[in-house]
Amino acid sequence: MPVVSPEFSVLSEDFAADPYRWFARLRGRAPVHHEPVIDSYFVSRYEDVERVLTDHEAFTTETLQVRAEPVMRGPVLAQMTGAEHTAKRKIVVRSFTGRALRHQMRAIRSNAAELMAPFLPRGRMDLVNDFGKPLAIHVTLDVLGLDKRDGQRVAAWHSGVAEFITSMALTPARRRHCLDCAEQLEAYLLPVIEQRRRHPGEDLISQLCTAEFDGIAMSNRDVTALIINVLAAATEPADKTLALLFKHLIDHPEQLARVRRDPELLPAAIAETLRYTPPVQLIPRQAQEDAVFAGGTVPAGATVFCMIGAANRDPDAFTAPDTFDIHRPDLGTARSFTAAAQHLAFGTGLHQCVGTAFARAEIETVAAMLLPLLDEVRFSPDFRYRETGLYTRGPVALPLDFTPVRAGATARD
Repeated sequence: MPVVSPEFSVLSEDFAADPYRWFARLRGRAPVHHEPVIDSYFVSRYEDVERVLTDHEAFTTETLQVRAEPVMRGPVLAQMTGAEHTAKRKIVVRSFTGRALRHQMRAIRSNAAELMAPFLPRGRMDLVNDFGKPLAIHVTLDVLGLDKRDGQRVAAWHSGVAEFITSMALTPARRRHCLDCAEQLEAYLLPVIEQRRRHPGEDLISQLCTAEFDGIAMSNRDVTALIINVLAAATEPADKTLALLFKHLIDHPEQLARVRRDPELLPAAIAETLRYTPPVQLIPRQAQEDAVFAGGTVPAGATVFCMIGAANRDPDAFTAPDTFDIHRPDLGTARSFTAAAQHLAFGTGLHQCVGTAFARAEIETVAAMLLPLLDEVRFSPDFRYRETGLYTRGPVALPLDFTPVRAGATARD
């Protein structure tokens, strides 16, 4: 099986520091790259990634039984097929559309305004740690109907769940920690589930508790797994995408100026951010039989990781792919948040991310609030930008300076 060089590894510190500089070499010299330490294969060309994600019979989600189910406390949506997948996905999607979505937008504006308020008069804010991460948790708790006063506990438990899912290798101690986090999160959720069964409201947990599949109500295990599924899907990409959006616009002041002049360009800027630096970098599948690609063969039973970041920078799919361009003609803003998206940041096919519409609405809403308030926005002095993450990736911090906002000023809805 070809590799970039005998010394090269996707698991190396060198790759972790900046994977983007390796993607062209991978696509050109090792489009099917084997990592012997974890006995897994990495595909990096757009056509190969798209093939793996859309051929659901040849490449299944069985690997999630090991990578996700232990901390999700049950099967997740991506593991389901047929009528069960259709029914349960529809329940979740319905909770992020129509009247429910309009209610969530009000909650997003309220949470964002509350979190921004103390930083606006100071003219300084870390968009990741002061704002993005707590906002993602608060908004998700609102959607689920959970008490925001429990936000820190839920965030800590979720961190353990996310570590389990996104780590390539865990020490026994870290594995135990992650499983403990999942068990504590499950113990926290079970009384809430029982209470919502007795007294349902309009929140997502209530909808899951009162929904039926094949005429049978979902078990507590089913509901718990779907709640944790939503918690992971709604929090992981949102804070990263928001920070990456501002990072790229600040790096390209002429494009930032255009978005300020014409807010209708904001969806295009978000879509290009998702293509250029997708927050979810890897999506795993399991080969059901030997799969032959131009760059080699993935044997039956092997785990194959789709490299979303590499696929989204493939020149066979996008012109000048290493350039950030909100006016890119080959992306298509209108379809970038649908199943027909050209970029692969949300995956594609049957198991495309269930929260795509919600993610767009959340990021658009918050960015539209921030842009008018963060006048003359720039990176804070002496700031050195750094990203982390192999499976999911985003800025460690993004400290920004801007013109202080006078007391009483409010964000535009």
